Amino acid sequence: MAANDRAGAPGKSGGSAGSDGLMRASLSAVAPGTSMRDGLERVLRGNTGGLIVLGSDKTVETMSTGGFVLDVEFTATRLRELCKLDGGIVVSSDLSKILRAGVQFVPDATIPTEETGTRHRTADRISKQVGFPVVSVSQSMRLIALYVDGQRRVLEDSAAILSRANQALATLERYKLRLDEVAGTLSALEIEDLVTVRDVSAVAQRLEMVRRIATEIAEYVVELGTDGRLLALQLDELIAGVEPERELVVRDYVPEPTAKRSRTVDEALAELDALSHAELLELPTVARALGYTGSPEALDSAVSPRGFRLLAKVPRLPGAIIDRLVEHFGGLQKLLAASVDDLQTVDGVGEARARSVREGLSRLAESSILERYV
Repeated sequence: MAANDRAGAPGKSGGSAGSDGLMRASLSAVAPGTSMRDGLERVLRGNTGGLIVLGSDKTVETMSTGGFVLDVEFTATRLRELCKLDGGIVVSSDLSKILRAGVQFVPDATIPTEETGTRHRTADRISKQVGFPVVSVSQSMRLIALYVDGQRRVLEDSAAILSRANQALATLERYKLRLDEVAGTLSALEIEDLVTVRDVSAVAQRLEMVRRIATEIAEYVVELGTDGRLLALQLDELIAGVEPERELVVRDYVPEPTAKRSRTVDEALAELDALSHAELLELPTVARALGYTGSPEALDSAVSPRGFRLLAKVPRLPGAIIDRLVEHFGGLQKLLAASVDDLQTVDGVGEARARSVREGLSRLAESSILERYV
């Protein structure tokens, strides 16, 4: 199989998250550069149709009638020739073998579907009934459609996907620049102990926006297969460190649990993830997701970081040591005021590491203030 097939062969879905994962795996399996995509395009260019089930089990065998058993190695040319026959094709889950051809599929007719053509209705019902992805090549409409557990995705030409992906990438670049600005401002405010809930919410908002745009572009990368390699490199460079930064901001500022409210870091991250695009634009809503009240007055309330975020910027400082430092000192201001001797009282922090932390925090403080005021 082609190099892109190593991304993962499609299997069966298992719930909503499973369906999304199966769709990504299925898109990767039929992306440009794979043998399957080569075969599907040959079928399309040959002006014939096709119905291919990407997987086999007892349920698939039960609904399959007629045709003949092959169990031969999968190749694009074989797929093209076998699609000239009436009936569908069954391939193995890892797409390495063509198991059957010329098959008439008889799925459960009671399964609801909004598709109209016979081939598309059958593909939709099979995917819902057996849980395996199904590909339908339409001779009349000149398109390739992928059906995964009730979802339908038309496989577009790489040029069209690249056009949308480049637009999204340009948007991501602008949002990343704005994120860098607000993150730099937050660092300076943390040094001066002038942070408000509004400042934290603004950074969390931008981090979430960047993450969502990056997720959209990542979907394009999957669809593009080998045609998306340069896009993938650009995406990786732009979003390097965004996901860790998102968690560090929440760890720094999620409110301490009280009798009235309690929110863990994981819960706050899940709340941010669950916000709609419209809700994400509202800072009070973002503040509530972080665990604050979200009122106009609360947005201007002062908050102090625990220090996870800035300590993570100190070179070669393990996460376990960061956790111990924060637990020992309780906040960034005490960390900034700590001497080398004070830092050495923390378990696992020797003299050399204590000096490294002291010098690292001092450099971060100086650079943050300079960037803010110069």
